[in-house]
Amino acid sequence: MSESGFDLGLSDPQRAGVFLVAADDLTTLDALARDDGLRTWRIDLGECRNKATLLLRFATTMEFPGTFGRNWDALSDALRDLSWRPAGGYALFLEGATDLRAADAGAFDTLVDILAEASRAWAEQDVPFWAFVALPDDAFEAAV
Repeated sequence: MSESGFDLGLSDPQRAGVFLVAADDLTTLDALARDDGLRTWRIDLGECRNKATLLLRFATTMEFPGTFGRNWDALSDALRDLSWRPAGGYALFLEGATDLRAADAGAFDTLVDILAEASRAWAEQDVPFWAFVALPDDAFEAAV
């Protein structure tokens, strides 16, 4: 049970993964993740319309080492390592992902795949790694 008294199981690596959520849910999820002792990052993808900007936002926000190669493989490696930010678990909260999804669906899909791969790799080490990608409410209505 978290300090808030509400437990989503965020400390369970087997439940971790990539989840599309409403933007209004990010603050609550962030607080719950922190309550569970996870290291969290909020990454603003607003106005992000391409791979280069996306990689820069991740590198800057998560303070990737200077050796970060700014390509998909480097992002994957960095998210599966995080040795410069050791913690018992991790949670990423991606805000404003709609711009990237609309401008470059391929980059958006690749990002989701890399996040899922990182979550699986961390689960093998018994460490939770969550990624919550915020989309507008109408994105969920279209899927129904």
